[in-house]
Amino acid sequence: MSSDNGPPGEDPAQTSPAAEPQGGEQLALIRETVRKAKVPRAKPRTWRGAALAEHRPVARVLVDKGLIHLDQFFDYAVPAAMDAEAEPGARVRVRFGARVVKGRREGGELHDGFIVERLEESDYRGPLAPIAQVLSPEPVLGPALLALCRAVADRYAGALADVVQLAVPPRRVRPEAEPVADPLPPPRAPEPGSWTRYASGSGYLQALARGDAPRAVWTALPGPQWADEVARAAAATLASGRGALVVVPDGRTAARVDAALTALVGTGRHVLLTADSGPEERYRRWLAVNRGSVRAVVGTRAAMFAPVRDLGLAAIWDDGDSSHGEQHAPQPHAREVLLLRAAHEKAAFLLGGVGCTVEGAQLVETGWALPLAAPREQVRSAAPLIRTVGDADQARDEAARAARLPTVAWQVVREGLRTGPVLVQVPRRGYVPRLTCERCRTPARCTQCSGPLEGQDEGGLRCGWCGRAEADWHCAECGGLRLRAQVVGARRTAEELGRAFPAVPVRTSGRDHVLDTVPGRPALIVSTPGAEPVAEGGYAAALLLDGWAMLGRPDLRAGEEALRRWLGAAALVRGQDDGGTVVVVAEPTLRPVQALVRWDPAGHALRELAERAELGFPPVSRMAAVVGRPDDVQDLLTTAQLPDGTEVLGPVPLPAPPPGRPRRAGDPPPAAQSGSRTGENWERTLLRVRPGNGAALAAALKAAQAARAVRREGEPVRVRIDPPDLG
Repeated sequence: MSSDNGPPGEDPAQTSPAAEPQGGEQLALIRETVRKAKVPRAKPRTWRGAALAEHRPVARVLVDKGLIHLDQFFDYAVPAAMDAEAEPGARVRVRFGARVVKGRREGGELHDGFIVERLEESDYRGPLAPIAQVLSPEPVLGPALLALCRAVADRYAGALADVVQLAVPPRRVRPEAEPVADPLPPPRAPEPGSWTRYASGSGYLQALARGDAPRAVWTALPGPQWADEVARAAAATLASGRGALVVVPDGRTAARVDAALTALVGTGRHVLLTADSGPEERYRRWLAVNRGSVRAVVGTRAAMFAPVRDLGLAAIWDDGDSSHGEQHAPQPHAREVLLLRAAHEKAAFLLGGVGCTVEGAQLVETGWALPLAAPREQVRSAAPLIRTVGDADQARDEAARAARLPTVAWQVVREGLRTGPVLVQVPRRGYVPRLTCERCRTPARCTQCSGPLEGQDEGGLRCGWCGRAEADWHCAECGGLRLRAQVVGARRTAEELGRAFPAVPVRTSGRDHVLDTVPGRPALIVSTPGAEPVAEGGYAAALLLDGWAMLGRPDLRAGEEALRRWLGAAALVRGQDDGGTVVVVAEPTLRPVQALVRWDPAGHALRELAERAELGFPPVSRMAAVVGRPDDVQDLLTTAQLPDGTEVLGPVPLPAPPPGRPRRAGDPPPAAQSGSRTGENWERTLLRVRPGNGAALAAALKAAQAARAVRREGEPVRVRIDPPDLG
């Protein structure tokens, strides 16, 4: 299957540890200029005649520069005194950029690097600079990890050194001095447990325990059992004698899976890799994995690169969570990295969540993975009852007009508080809606490229992708001529609930203070999306308020994200058989609301996938965002040898982020929001290619970036492959 549809292909050029980045003829010429032409091999020499290692006196080093035009390896001489320690994977310091003038070394600065290979001779004919210092003989960059980093760098048009910085944690001395522990024997295969609720759940675990590599997109049932189910999949993989890797969005989720896996296999067989453990302890655990003392890892985003030996399972939970997207260059997504690992290392793959992303649906649609879901009767029993309140209902409701809460919501809260806590999900401040038809709520799209329309300060409409003005808009669904943008205040809603139930404690969970669990006693728990605590015994009821604030976001994934947030909160509520009820305040005819009522996230994702395929949206197509000064963006696009059929959308100016919204990866830096040094604002251009051309697009942009860096013209341009928020 093509790397642009589902998981990347297994290209041998991408998996070779010594493979050069793919950049076409232009990038090859640049490398020849920097490296000098290849000449007949000569024996390595060093300045001042230092004694060389007797065998393999040349070390090929990845210098930690992170510059796109220097994305290659450099040869250094290995002094005899460092022969034993300067092995592949070791950290070293080398002098980079030095020159030889009349036999003397001039200039050059010391940089960290990693030895990737030891050779008998070098292609370079001049004298080789010696390795200045072996910082640590610990082989932290092995061949498998190096190959993975190279594949990720090529996919995201980034520099290998930048990816290695994400993959290898900073060194700490004390953990390296500790002895290497022997791994524990494989545990016994676990019982299926609650996996029996799924049609193929027991078979999936049995396949893992046999040593097979099944690939599945798992739509989990609501309730707290999912953490134990993830742990059983990892334990079954360990029972086969292979390693397991589980990546989750945050530390709270990681702690739940860690506790469940510890209960199944005991201590010593896995580690928890999160930022909460601190730099030294985190490095100690990472070393245990790298040395093979531990065969399983549960962790957050950075754990996607964990060097698990003989990887048998790569699993990710809730891949639609924005926390899975790395914010440092080249900004890879954990799902895509794990797909690379599963393909290259012949491992099983498990993409799980209460919801289902469009990317997950694409994996199933292309046949790369199989669906893993429960029968409908099991879903109806486990899911709570969903009730909807639309605009028409609120217009007829006196209580809703007075207090902005419909009567049905008051009733559900009152009934729920008799038996347990009630969850109230309120969209966080800063949610900004997109424009929609006032009559049917269909998003307003550009007639040229199907991008989102947005209002301008001077009036009128403009496309957020291609920048084209839309003078005569009308709704393609109902013919309406009026637009709507609505944001409902969340803070006042929470205050109204507190005043309406003065005898009930009200607790909040959000960005400043996130609760992990709450007791099963009656209470009102007001939470922003993603910060909902787990209630003992489940919530008696839940209110999902201000649905328009999430459905109306200016984002291609607004509907998918709203449904994911709603499902995540509703999954914490008791099942319908136990009286659990959820009220969602949103127009009931909208597709995400209907999917919530039916509890059908996979069906919603498939319909979204079909619509995006028709309109040419990701993930069916591949896109890249190019951000920078107008002249620099144009220069990059002119330099790049883009694949045939590349569609250029834009440019559009980049305004400063609205007050209250956190900065995103695609936002211009603060200094650029009011204009660059020449008084020009930054702008963004989108590039869209047909399926199968994603690798060529990334290679072309990478080569163009390298060419501009060599010429040293203009200011840097930011390139991001598969930007998450297109508008």
